[in-house]
Amino acid sequence: MSDKTKVTTTGAPTPMPIFSQGVLKNGFLAVSGQGPQDPATGEYLHRGDLTAQTLRTLENVKAVVEGSGGTFDDVLSLRVFLTQRSDFAEMNAAYEAFVTQNVTDGVFPTRTTIFVELPNEAMLVEIDALAIVG
Repeated sequence: MSDKTKVTTTGAPTPMPIFSQGVLKNGFLAVSGQGPQDPATGEYLHRGDLTAQTLRTLENVKAVVEGSGGTFDDVLSLRVFLTQRSDFAEMNAAYEAFVTQNVTDGVFPTRTTIFVELPNEAMLVEIDALAIVG
C-alpha cells in the first residue's frame, strides 16, 4: 500500500501524461522540472528573456509546492538547468530576487546549476525542487 500522492494544481502547466507536477510521500515533495510556461495554456512565454523565464519558472515551482499544502519556505533544494553558461549571472540575479521575496524564514534552499540542452528550444531555463511539507 502506497501513501504516495499525486500533486496537481492549475497554478502550474499541466504535465505530459507520463509524469506528475509533483509527488508527495511521507512529507517529501518532489516537484517535476518546470519551465517558463503559462499555467493556463501551456504556451512557452518570454522567448529570449532569461530573467522573465526564470521568474515564471520559479512561480510554477512555487504553485506546485503550494498545491501540496506547503509554502516556498518548505523548499529544501532547487536544481536549475540552463542552456547557456553565459546566462548564469542573469539567471542568478532573477533567482536572488525571487528567493529573497519568497523565503520568509531566512533559510534559502540549496541549489545546483547544470548546463544542458532542454526539450523545447524556447526554454532557456528549467527548475525542479525538493521540499518537505507538513
